[in-house]
Amino acid sequence: MKRWMVAGALIASAVWGLTAAHALTIQEARGIAIGDSDARVEALAKAVAQGDEKTAVYLQALSDDVVKISKAQVIMVRDGQGTDPVTGESMPVPDDAEDVMLNNRLRGELDTALAALKLFSPDVKVRRLAALSLLKEPDASRAPLLNKALAAEQDDTVKSLVRQARAAALLGSSVPNDRLLAAQELAASQQPETLLLLNQRLAEEQDPSVKKQIQTSLTTVQESLRWGERLGTLFTGASLGSILLLVALGLAITYGLMGVINMAHGELMMIGAYATYVVQAAFRQYLPGAFDWYLLAAVPLAFITSALVGAVMERTVLKHLYGRPLETLLATWGISLVLMQGVRSLFGAQNVGVENPAWMSGALQLLPNLQLPWNRVLIIVFAAAVLIGMSLMIGKTRLGLFVRGVTQNRPMASCMGVNTARIDTYAFALGSGIAGLAGCALSQVGNVGPDLGQSYIVDSFMVVVLGGVGQLAGTVYAALGLGLVNKLLEGWTGAVLAKICVLVFIIVFIQKRPQGIFAMKGRSAEA
Repeated sequence: MKRWMVAGALIASAVWGLTAAHALTIQEARGIAIGDSDARVEALAKAVAQGDEKTAVYLQALSDDVVKISKAQVIMVRDGQGTDPVTGESMPVPDDAEDVMLNNRLRGELDTALAALKLFSPDVKVRRLAALSLLKEPDASRAPLLNKALAAEQDDTVKSLVRQARAAALLGSSVPNDRLLAAQELAASQQPETLLLLNQRLAEEQDPSVKKQIQTSLTTVQESLRWGERLGTLFTGASLGSILLLVALGLAITYGLMGVINMAHGELMMIGAYATYVVQAAFRQYLPGAFDWYLLAAVPLAFITSALVGAVMERTVLKHLYGRPLETLLATWGISLVLMQGVRSLFGAQNVGVENPAWMSGALQLLPNLQLPWNRVLIIVFAAAVLIGMSLMIGKTRLGLFVRGVTQNRPMASCMGVNTARIDTYAFALGSGIAGLAGCALSQVGNVGPDLGQSYIVDSFMVVVLGGVGQLAGTVYAALGLGLVNKLLEGWTGAVLAKICVLVFIIVFIQKRPQGIFAMKGRSAEA
């Protein structure tokens, strides 16, 4: 009951600026409710063009499927109570009343009509969304309503959108001069939908002067949208680069500093992703009111879980294989198979769903054709935070000093009293924990399943090798560079060829510069 009362109040407020000279009649109500689709659409267009508050309430009722019709009456039925849409008075529901049937076309027309009436809402955001909706679904019959809205509008942004919506509606006019003026008006539009409208009209246009103007407007709109496309490509490349950076940071320690070819690195990411899934399930079950904050608890748990698994791997298997890279590759490959099968046994072979919190949903609208998804933006920020934290830990802490000392000169570090075996465990656990953080982040942008790590293991090794083994700065440059280059090439060659081109580039680069972008210097290179 409350929901439809609120909906009715919103629609009623949306049409406060319409003229009251016209009121909904029983003939109009019946014309919208029964008959063939063309006649009902025509009746709907006439009612909206001169709509009042009762028209808006009636259309909302139709959209909500609560309208019934009998031989002589149209009734809105809510919670068993009938209401006359024309007078607004209560009335009994006849026994022979039948539901009004709506097909997909009529539902679409109703949605557009309701959006048209919302052009008069006191809320600027509602009016802006309504104007955008009408721009996407132009209809010449709504030109009078758009004129009214334009005359009453005070906000410059909404006024520009309403003017463009009116021009889009007039683009299908039978008068050539109207089409010419509409094409000129649409040249100022920066909406992607305008390109489709102009291209459709260009294919049908017969008047030479109008056709020339449409072509000019198309060129202008394409130029205005080009920057959005370029910035969108750069953002997508940066997003991919940040994910590759998160994935490769842990490997930069386990492979770059310790020399362990860890083929189970992807499965450590998978464990971090599943830890996020478990935390989400726990919050949904026991703390539903705090569900939007589950990710804050999942981040440390993903790190700890993957770090513990990595520590067990190092203590039980890898500590016996240092200095034998081929054997570490085979051992960790076997461990990866065990971990994948373990996850399949616990959670099943199918992907599991991990939802974005409310504050990671939606997108940041910078340009009409440029939306930055919040989950991608926050992952870029998260990757930067992890990078800074890892740099400070390696460069400024006692543990970081010991890790660097052991990896550069193990015998000398041991002679100085450093427990090298313990440092090996700490370093491997740190790299594994960072892999868990990568899995936590990946759970917010993709599917979580037993094969999650297999999609990133090759890319992460490419990033570390290209950047320079043991070089944190090189890992950053390589990850961001590969992400940007890959997305730029995709626009020209497609996803598969872009991947092949990147791989060929890395092979050629390593042939010419085996040490990567940044070569190791000093005792590290001599060790």
